[in-house]
Amino acid sequence: MKIRHVFCAPDLAVAQAALRAARRAGVDNRDLLLVARPDIELHSIRNARKEADTDMLPAAMRGIGYGAATGLLAGVAAMLVSTPGISWAGAIAAIVVGAAIGGWIAALVGASVPDPIRRKFSAEIEAGNILVLVDADREHMEAAGFAIVHEGAQLLPFESHKAMA
Repeated sequence: MKIRHVFCAPDLAVAQAALRAARRAGVDNRDLLLVARPDIELHSIRNARKEADTDMLPAAMRGIGYGAATGLLAGVAAMLVSTPGISWAGAIAAIVVGAAIGGWIAALVGASVPDPIRRKFSAEIEAGNILVLVDADREHMEAAGFAIVHEGAQLLPFESHKAMA
């Protein structure tokens, strides 16, 4: 399982050196992302290297789960309480509708919420620093972390598991 670590680089040159160091340490190129102020991202960072601005996808996944659970409860309650007209097919339809509505609503809300890294390190981002996000297993992370710090970036207190890795 991959774990996300966050490093803070004072400028784009150090951030790019950190990316090269991580790649040399065995981290896959698609597991390296950058986060910066909008003006820096707009002019200096390629789109493929940017981290998402919002919490939309994680929120949508949570919404699908909660919506499906709510639909299941509503469908089973309808089967037990109402007339015999509602069957398991009706309960399944309630699950699907609940998941769709829950995912849609949560995605809309999540689109307006900054992602957790931007929320936690907003002061560093606003100060003009560039965050280097590295998703790697423990084996590669030890070597990559040492190499990134050697290039001038600072390890920040953030670690999260990447379920979709």
